[in-house]
Amino acid sequence: MQYTKLGNSDLTVSRICMGCMGFGEAGNGQHSWTIDEEHSREIIKEGLKLGVNFFDTAVGYQSGTSEQYVGRALRDFAKREDVVVATKFLPRTQEEIRQGITGQEHIERLIDTSLKNLGLDYVDLYIYHMWDYETPLYDIMEGLNRIVKEGKARYIGISNCFAYQLAKANALAEKEGFPKFVSIQGHYNLIFREEEREMAKLCAEDNIAMTPYSALAGGRLSKRPGETSKRLEEDSYAKFKYDATAQQDQVIIDRVADLADKRGVSMTEISLAWLLTRVTAPVVGATKLHHIQGAAKAVDLVLTEEEKNYLEEAYVPHKLVGVMAQNTPAAAKQEHVWSTGSQKIVTK
Repeated sequence: MQYTKLGNSDLTVSRICMGCMGFGEAGNGQHSWTIDEEHSREIIKEGLKLGVNFFDTAVGYQSGTSEQYVGRALRDFAKREDVVVATKFLPRTQEEIRQGITGQEHIERLIDTSLKNLGLDYVDLYIYHMWDYETPLYDIMEGLNRIVKEGKARYIGISNCFAYQLAKANALAEKEGFPKFVSIQGHYNLIFREEEREMAKLCAEDNIAMTPYSALAGGRLSKRPGETSKRLEEDSYAKFKYDATAQQDQVIIDRVADLADKRGVSMTEISLAWLLTRVTAPVVGATKLHHIQGAAKAVDLVLTEEEKNYLEEAYVPHKLVGVMAQNTPAAAKQEHVWSTGSQKIVTK
């Protein structure tokens, strides 16, 4: 495994981040393809054995059970100082807004919920899961400043935002003496490269770490034609993100398969080796042992310039999909339901 600093932080992270959205009590959240605690523990233990020290979860994953599984496993298998734990918080709910709960109070509530789920005194990275258009940015940044000062989070990151929003937030933080976002977790992979328009440039200039999710496009960049999995069959959100462009994406997926055959490696290794040339640490979801094993191998695979060009040249620009397509003031009023364990969080 290789390691690097996470942007402008002092955190040393593995080049592969284990995405823990697939861990949690099945049917107790928004995903039906998650795995139970026994199998989650096996994968976390294998990841640690392979040198993975960076783990990403969220309060909204499977009613908080993802955080609970991760927390218990890390306490059993690793020393706290040897791992980097990231979790995420959601926007205020409409009910909280009606009750007059401020952004600061909301953040305090959710970090306390996450710490209880994880069984930890602090997280290394606390991530703003998606932009909240109904809460003043100052309120969010001051709330994050408070929990960093309280020692509940060492650093802050952001997910699912536009480059201008990240730049605006960090400019406000600099002006007020608040912590800046040190990382961005956006949607980025070989068949969805829209982060290259502006976000990648901002991150390169300001040394903000890119830790993209959907690194394998919900399994599409690791499966040959005809191969399937429970997630490919049942992940309705991934289908929403990728089905509309399946034909044009297949050209690139076929090239990944072709290059994997020529190099004698897996499609996972090819896809992640390409992404690792552009980002700090992709968030790679794992629900089977071979998922994390393949991801770890990708760190040592070096692609030639010709191979990278072969993978890149067929790309056609895509429309924004998923959370980012809804990340506008008007769409912020649409209803999204997440589970945190103690309550159903509904944002509109």
